[in-house]
Amino acid sequence: MALKVAMKTDDAAAKKEQKKMRYIQKRRPIFKILEKIKLWPSRSGILHGIKTIVKEGNCMIMETHCHEVIKVRISKNSRAARWLRNKWAERACSGCRIPAWKIAKFANTLFK
Repeated sequence: MALKVAMKTDDAAAKKEQKKMRYIQKRRPIFKILEKIKLWPSRSGILHGIKTIVKEGNCMIMETHCHEVIKVRISKNSRAARWLRNKWAERACSGCRIPAWKIAKFANTLFK
């Protein structure tokens, strides 16, 4: 009987952590947001995991886990910044293998 009680408390703790909301400032530069969440929405609606980000002047160079290299201008109002704030990405990249906990954490993040 003690085992069942322990399992119930573990389930309750897991649900509590799952509903924990995270907040990121809405109008931050895209470089700062990407450093924090390490996810990139492509134009086709796929969410990629970021391996490295390098800032070079007004641009940034990213390498994803599926070995794509992307060069992007740093902007608050870019397409990627809007897609991240509004969570318009449709699915995760199969090559990047983004863990489920990271997608759940991103889903619970609010941009305010």
